[in-house]
Amino acid sequence: MKLPRSVAGWTIAVFGVLALVMGAVGLLWPEAQLRLLGFEVPATRGAGDYTGTFLLASSMASFNMGVYYLLATVTEWRAFYRFTVVFRLVTFTVFSIAVLADIAPDRFFGVAAWEGLGAVATAIGLRMDARRGTPAAVDTAAVSPASAASSAPASAPPAPAPASAPAAPAASTSADVDAPEGTGEAPGAAGAAPADAAR
Repeated sequence: MKLPRSVAGWTIAVFGVLALVMGAVGLLWPEAQLRLLGFEVPATRGAGDYTGTFLLASSMASFNMGVYYLLATVTEWRAFYRFTVVFRLVTFTVFSIAVLADIAPDRFFGVAAWEGLGAVATAIGLRMDARRGTPAAVDTAAVSPASAASSAPASAPPAPAPASAPAAPAASTSADVDAPEGTGEAPGAAGAAPADAAR
């Protein structure tokens, strides 16, 4: 896997790795995941308690999200970086409200804080990259190959035809000098024959 090529890319990569790891922990060891988040783990669960099912779904989502974030760092998809800043701030707000409203335990605020700090770190990274002149057109080529193909002619070198065009007058000039007088042929026609023979 390629390393990130920008400061913002590193912030996204760190979050992606942690999301991937936390998702794997929730899938393989759900009780540890619940304790880490501050939730109680009863010895037995009653009928209709689908905590394990919900944790399975959220852990799978976290695992997949980690993969998506890492893929974004490989392609340097900067539009995605900006997108995460906004919605991680939204996540911070929702999780914080859940803790304040006693919907979630106090330890769950650590998840909210992680989302908020991650959003701020990525925003700072984007600003630093902009000041350093990090190219933002990489994500366009990664997302839309057609747009990259349409921009290729702009950077293509000029056609070599104009460079070879002056060769024809030079050949006709030398032929005109050697042509005998009074042949009745036009100078252009006299110069064209040797040139064709040379080909």
